[in-house]
Amino acid sequence: MSSLVQDLKNLRAEVYWWLERPNRDADGPRFLDIALIVLITLNVAAVILETVDSIYFDWKATFDLFEGFSLTVFVVEYAARLWAAPENPEYKSRLSWATSPLALIDLLAILPALLYLFIPIDLRVLRAFRMLRLLKLTRYSPALGMLLAVFEEEAGAFFAGFFILMVMLIFAASGAWLAEHEVQPDAFGSIPAAMWWAMATLTTVGYGDVTPVTVAGKMFGAVITVIGIGMAALPAGIIASGLNDQLHRRRASLEREFRKALEDGTICEAEEAEIEALRKQLGLSRRAADQIRDRIHAEAEARRGHCPHCGKVLSEPL
Repeated sequence: MSSLVQDLKNLRAEVYWWLERPNRDADGPRFLDIALIVLITLNVAAVILETVDSIYFDWKATFDLFEGFSLTVFVVEYAARLWAAPENPEYKSRLSWATSPLALIDLLAILPALLYLFIPIDLRVLRAFRMLRLLKLTRYSPALGMLLAVFEEEAGAFFAGFFILMVMLIFAASGAWLAEHEVQPDAFGSIPAAMWWAMATLTTVGYGDVTPVTVAGKMFGAVITVIGIGMAALPAGIIASGLNDQLHRRRASLEREFRKALEDGTICEAEEAEIEALRKQLGLSRRAADQIRDRIHAEAEARRGHCPHCGKVLSEPL
């Protein structure tokens, strides 16, 4: 019995190694990642082509077969990741992994298709939900991963921003209804009806299909438009600030790795490999890594009493 348990643990560790790539330079897991990326991309392309009726009806059997194959792969992948989750030191249990952002994305990618097997769903709705598989690329793209981390860390700020937007939406719709409901009962006959104009104005889209015609309505609309410019910039500012913080953290993480490797005065091949793997994982360019390396080398030379530019020995250490 103990031998079986140990074999299962070894198998789970092997599955974790293949799926999560703790060794970034391993060829097998890298090829598996590439295969999954290609499958996700083909799925998105298939969903797009299925909306063209002439293509879909001619190739319906092929599309259905490909969807069945893709769903099977994604279900097996999700189940394998869930089973191997205890091997990941970042998660205390399978439940903590299942509630993580990446795991929820994996679940959303397969859940609509699984529900379709038991509950009839409009195929158009199912196709729209299948586009969520595009989010699975977040696992393989450092840039998308960085954006996901920003949304996760700045969730409170986003909630506050959208709450303010909802308050302004109700306020704008109420004001437009008061000013315009008598002269434009179709467009501003109620506050819910006026919310379309309020949303288009606050987001500075301004479709033009609904516009105030009274003097009071135009003056109120001008004020809301100016306020809307600032409101539209609020989420963008949160994202920009969060991305900047994430980039600084990743640079600082790579810098710490460089400093750790240089504690003995030199960087060996094994340390170089670890630094390169970390650079790829963090999504930093080689140029950024070289700049960090040069700066740390210059600081180390200066501490040893060498000129950081020409390398000559200085009379006194800096």
